[in-house]
Amino acid sequence: MEKIDIPKKAIYRLSIYHRCLQRLHDNGQETVSSTALAKAAGVKPAQLRKDLAYFGQFGTRGLGYPVDTLASMIRDLLGRERLQPVVLVGAGNLGSALLHYQGFQKEGFEVVCAFDADPEGAVRRGVAIPVKSDQEIESFVHSEGVKLAILCVPAGFAQAVANRLVAAGIQGILNFSPVVLEVPEEVVVNNVDLALELEHLSFFVR
Repeated sequence: MEKIDIPKKAIYRLSIYHRCLQRLHDNGQETVSSTALAKAAGVKPAQLRKDLAYFGQFGTRGLGYPVDTLASMIRDLLGRERLQPVVLVGAGNLGSALLHYQGFQKEGFEVVCAFDADPEGAVRRGVAIPVKSDQEIESFVHSEGVKLAILCVPAGFAQAVANRLVAAGIQGILNFSPVVLEVPEEVVVNNVDLALELEHLSFFVR
């Protein structure tokens, strides 16, 4: 599929639609209405139809969308027809927990290598994938053509590591470090601050 210029928020919603479609497929459902898919994804039907309009005229009035065809089109658009390689930097407690997560491959990603200042420590925590010294980040990322990275290092090291990742060719960073990274405009950073999210939730349960 030809590369389409889609807003970042729409890309996020398309990922959610894809996950919902996978569940429908697993349940043996062949078609789904825009109303049902929107409800499963937690969006309004009008928003879903607007997002799916990036694929042109699609779906049949009264019948809905073919589940497998729509899932395939979204996978193609998101670049998930093959497993996308990902590296993780910072294989401490949080990083090691992420490395044990089995859901990445189901969503089209494969963590191919982790990096840490103490690789042996990560191995002792039961990490199964290769764990290399953080001094090998640049050579591995460059030689393997990896474009995505997960960052789990302490805040004081995050910017320096991000600089190295970007210089090596990383174009997208999932940042678990509690700091705002400064990166070139063409590099995308998604921040996951667990403490901040809990703080946000606590406001509503007082």
